[in-house]
Amino acid sequence: MIVMLGACSSSTSGTKSQSSGEWKPAKSIEITAPSGAGGGWDTTARMAAKVFSEENIIDQNMGVINKPGGGGAVGWAYIHSQKDPYHLFVSSPPLLLVPLNGQSQFGYKDFTPIANMIADYGAIVVKADAKWNSLNDLFDDMKKDPSKISVVGASSPGSMDHIQFVKIAKAAGVDIKKIKYVSDQDGGALTDLLNGSVQVYSCGIAESVEQVKAGKVKVLGITSEERLKGDTISDFPTAKEQGIDATFVNWRGFFGPPNMDPKALAYYEKKFKELSDSDAWAKIREQYGWNEKFMPSKDYKTFLQQQQKDYESLLSELGLLKN
Repeated sequence: MIVMLGACSSSTSGTKSQSSGEWKPAKSIEITAPSGAGGGWDTTARMAAKVFSEENIIDQNMGVINKPGGGGAVGWAYIHSQKDPYHLFVSSPPLLLVPLNGQSQFGYKDFTPIANMIADYGAIVVKADAKWNSLNDLFDDMKKDPSKISVVGASSPGSMDHIQFVKIAKAAGVDIKKIKYVSDQDGGALTDLLNGSVQVYSCGIAESVEQVKAGKVKVLGITSEERLKGDTISDFPTAKEQGIDATFVNWRGFFGPPNMDPKALAYYEKKFKELSDSDAWAKIREQYGWNEKFMPSKDYKTFLQQQQKDYESLLSELGLLKN
């Protein structure tokens, strides 16, 4: 599915250059969401394209295309095959985690980090009538026998929903090698929780809000540094305030193909900063409960290097490190 946004495309191909030698796009730009419609990658890509167009930040058409499969691997392979600066994609921790656990030949080092845009966070969720009322209640039981409590997530083993739970549980003293994680990538994770097939749901905060409002689930803790602002989510306690010294950031940003022209990189970096600073993007962040976390290319690359080390350590302990 592809949606085109923005002004009419130039009939010329290649690039435009100002007298200063700056790069400017001369044709339509395509943003890939390496997932199906409706998820975090898809929403971020479509909202970015929408604001770029409506605020006249970029004056070329911007198409958003979905390339689902392999936890992101299908989309990354597609982008890697593109050799021009007109193909961008949005990504988050799976770009590091999926290659590390052997499910993709391409990782962040195979692309050009342009800019990080937002921070989202995870939630640890149980049924409303569950006996646990805090993370410590849950983890005390898991310390006794982790295998008696099943944790479901929408990501594959060793990817985001799994690792965000593992990171918090490890800091609380749980033997993470014994955690029983169930992967449900077909959209049934919440149903698994509500019908009692599993006891815990590791997900994004946004995925829990409506169910909390409906009285079906409760959030034992979230992975942010501090409590978040907003209707309902301000009531969600952090792991840190419960004495568990760990966080997990679901950063989300944009990348280009490998070996991107430095002038094209500079252009996009500037435009994503304009996007991040715009009132329109601030409203989008508020609408979806995202936090501002802009990082330019150089800082983003340094951040990704540290994230890679952290994930390698966790995956190694779980016996899931393949690369």
